[in-house]
Amino acid sequence: MTTIALASDHAGYALKVMLAGELRDSGHEVLDLGPDSEASVDYPDFGRALGEAIAAGRAGRGIAICGSGIGISIAVNRIAGVRCALVTSGLMARLARQHNDANAIALGSRIIGIEVARDCVHEFLNTPFAGGRHADRTRKLG
Repeated sequence: MTTIALASDHAGYALKVMLAGELRDSGHEVLDLGPDSEASVDYPDFGRALGEAIAAGRAGRGIAICGSGIGISIAVNRIAGVRCALVTSGLMARLARQHNDANAIALGSRIIGIEVARDCVHEFLNTPFAGGRHADRTRKLG
């Protein structure tokens, strides 16, 4: 199984800890990039760490979490070779993999509930890239 990197800010900390535990319990290798508490931190630092872990090959996929998912997704996407999709449903996560070959997703802990987050992660980790016409499009992303 591929290593899954997780990172959050303080708003996403509780969801990150819960998802990390569930991923480990299901046999995944987890790279927890922080933070280590709910103390206030800056999401760009943790988004960058997640993107860099994927770009460097330390993780095959990544899950980034902040309050809305917006800020941390922007931070992750600043790293070359990383395609992070902000998702709010399992369908969005599945399409991010099928059509965009996303190697990271961002979740908004203040936007979605635990069950939706679980569905997003399940679809993200279990959906293959469709390739074909979508491969030509993702190549244009750089």
